[in-house]
Amino acid sequence: MRLPFLQPLNKPIRDWHDQTIWIIGASSGIGAALAKSLLKLGAHVILSARRQHHLDLVANDHPHAHVLAFDVADQNSWSEAQSLLRKKYSKIDLVIFCAAKYQPERSWEVNANDAADTLKINLASVYHGLGTVLPNMLQQGKGGIAILASVAGYLGLPNASVYGPSKAALINLTELLYSDLHEKNINVYLVNPGFVSTELTSKNDFTMPALQTPEQASQAILDGIANGDFEIHFPKRFTMGLKLMQMLPYRLRFALIRRFVIA
Repeated sequence: MRLPFLQPLNKPIRDWHDQTIWIIGASSGIGAALAKSLLKLGAHVILSARRQHHLDLVANDHPHAHVLAFDVADQNSWSEAQSLLRKKYSKIDLVIFCAAKYQPERSWEVNANDAADTLKINLASVYHGLGTVLPNMLQQGKGGIAILASVAGYLGLPNASVYGPSKAALINLTELLYSDLHEKNINVYLVNPGFVSTELTSKNDFTMPALQTPEQASQAILDGIANGDFEIHFPKRFTMGLKLMQMLPYRLRFALIRRFVIA
């Protein structure tokens, strides 16, 4: 028998048959890999992003795939999408927020318009989505929310001048969502990947330690959900080092960042 503090924070999910999953940001990267994995596992998967053609390629005419392209940064589009889905599906069991924008830049390179667009996609779109899906999820008495943040939200790291703070906000948001929703029978997952080979990270001009494939990231997320984890972070050999840095006094933390990140 497990001690209370060792019990899973969420109800483990291992059987995906008869599960309806809505993936936001499913046209590429981790979202696309998750969609393919879940379809293979028997789930009904709704794929959403702005790029219809990319979504069609991911869905690949799978009978359990439903492509619903829309601009996730537009609040009104969420209501329209939800209305369409309610006509087709009696329930949505899990919504996974993967949509993101990233531009490597130092603080003095930040452009106000680009920053606003990044925050709109990375952060505001999640609030639009929550405001749309949570009322129905609460009404059905069960469900799940998964938010892809990033280890970039752990620390103030150079080259992530807008992306990092947006992910730090998502970490904070997901933590409070768990506190609010756990007792209402809604699972909440915080996903903090390290470096994953995607369209976003292809913009980096430095060697990315412990680089993962989208397929490896997808498997780590599904393993975490099967374990009932709240925070799903990977690869551990990389993320644990950053977690240790979080615990250091600022003087030591800044010295390490100067030594290993900026140098």
